[in-house]
Amino acid sequence: MKGRFAALNRRARHDYLIEDTLEAGLALQGSEVKVLRQGEASIAEAYADEREGELYLIDANIPRYKASGRFNHEPRRPRKLLLHKKEMMKLLGAMRREGMTVIPLAIYFNERGRAKVELGLARGKRKADKRAAERDRDWERHRARLLRSRSL
Repeated sequence: MKGRFAALNRRARHDYLIEDTLEAGLALQGSEVKVLRQGEASIAEAYADEREGELYLIDANIPRYKASGRFNHEPRRPRKLLLHKKEMMKLLGAMRREGMTVIPLAIYFNERGRAKVELGLARGKRKADKRAAERDRDWERHRARLLRSRSL
């Protein structure tokens, strides 16, 4: 995942257990690409869903481009995810059979300047799981401090 980030979903790894990640393209309009390059997009509440056998990115907020007059885009419109058929069937199967969620982790530009989205195949965490993960993070942080203080 090289390139510049246009949008990050920081809460995704806190709220979900990410089991697999996948890179997909996005079908965007010109004004959407310009707003992404400015870094104004938000994917915090976005998810992927099936419509007519295709996967779409739902609730991703890409605000209107200010310099574009009447040729602008709808900020929360569903955007088609561009995937190979095999990848799409894998995601759709996991969504249908196992009740998993497909969420965007990041939108970025690759080396060729194309907008890509990193998708995570996720299972929701319970409150107890979140507390355990936080406890483990705190312990690792505390352990690192102890080891640093001993070496001094």
